[in-house]
Amino acid sequence: MDIQAALTLHGPLRAGNPLLATNYFIIVTPQLPPPGGDIWARYAAAVQQMVKAVWEQYHGDPGRTYLTGFSFGGNGVLDLALVQPDVWAALWAVDITRVAAEPGRPLWLCLREQHPLANDFIADLKLVPAETDPQGNRLYTVSGGDHVDAATTAYRNGPIYDWLLTKRL
Repeated sequence: MDIQAALTLHGPLRAGNPLLATNYFIIVTPQLPPPGGDIWARYAAAVQQMVKAVWEQYHGDPGRTYLTGFSFGGNGVLDLALVQPDVWAALWAVDITRVAAEPGRPLWLCLREQHPLANDFIADLKLVPAETDPQGNRLYTVSGGDHVDAATTAYRNGPIYDWLLTKRL
């Protein structure tokens, strides 16, 4: 798929998402080399190097750097947070595919309806519904009916962008 089409298909750069996404965030979208997969941990150093370059070039705030990803990218959010806890102020994982270790950072997890591992994620990561404590550090929402719709719905959720902006290292 053409890279521009791929980067605007589901995530924060998709047309129709809250303007907050592009007005208040510098969005960097690293892509795994083909064939990709659930291997983000192998690229932790490269992602961190890319983020540092963006901080310098675009005057990003190292204390307000957030990480989001969908599917295997969501798994990568949790994996990278484990090895780079001093880089990420908060995490936003969307419809992850496997149970992960506690990342040690504020986390908002978006899941599709009827995700087969939802109860495991919620219990293992000690998550509460976002409606219970919208500024909390361990939140989840259910968004979308299927895997792809979960991403589309999640990245259109304006309150998550607001939540991210409240988190600092």
